[in-house]
Amino acid sequence: MFFFRNYKTIIFVVILLATVLIVLSYNLKQRSPAGLATKVVLEVASPVQNVLDASIKGVSDPWYRYLLLVGIEEENRKLKKKIDDMKSQLVLYQEGYLEAQRLRNLLSLQEDNDFDFVTARVIGRAQVALSQTISINKGTADGLKAGQSVMAAQGLVGRVIDASWHSAKVLPLIDENSNIDAIVQRSRIQGMIRGAGSRGCVLKYISKTQDVREGDIIVSSGMGGVFPKGMMIGQVNHVDRQEAGLFLRIYVTPSIDFSKLEEVSVVTFDEDESEQK
Repeated sequence: MFFFRNYKTIIFVVILLATVLIVLSYNLKQRSPAGLATKVVLEVASPVQNVLDASIKGVSDPWYRYLLLVGIEEENRKLKKKIDDMKSQLVLYQEGYLEAQRLRNLLSLQEDNDFDFVTARVIGRAQVALSQTISINKGTADGLKAGQSVMAAQGLVGRVIDASWHSAKVLPLIDENSNIDAIVQRSRIQGMIRGAGSRGCVLKYISKTQDVREGDIIVSSGMGGVFPKGMMIGQVNHVDRQEAGLFLRIYVTPSIDFSKLEEVSVVTFDEDESEQK
């Protein structure tokens, strides 16, 4: 009794559908027009059929949408992977293009000067106390030795202070131990560029009576035989005339951004030395 009370609706529907099928089957066998009973049964069964169709559709539609969403999600996952792969390739192409541009600038520097160069890549930077050095991936096996000048497309970098077989250390011009004979390009006044660390460089030993202005270009003088003459060092950003003493305090912004330096050219010997050889 408990079973029939709980499932009486389902049992009724099943019986009704069975009756409909029996009546329809009988009519088909007899091939006679539908009688009153058949019409009544069909009329009653029609709403039930609609409910069943609606139920089936209500179940099938969400299932279809679920399968569609699963397919779309899988397709989106594949497209996202393709996009990520293309982004990675684009980054590699951009890096290659930028490196080619930098190397072309270095090649242009070499073509504009009568020196033999060795191109090297910056592989490290080190700072100990007040001293800082740059490591490059070329050494004595490539013709490098201490004392050689190091340049980039934008100007003077520094000089080699130590070299092993396949690497070398460079003292940059902003190091406080670096001193380079320099000249003010506009007025041809000579002085000494000394490194000042994060402040750049200081042009020393210029008398207060001399004409030095902000914006003046500072280049290497070529004296001392270490650095080629006329290499770009930097630009005057401030001239302090109030400081006590006989000389001006001249601050210079290097032409090289050392935080972005990636490739350099090392001068192995100049034209005169090559003729002697």
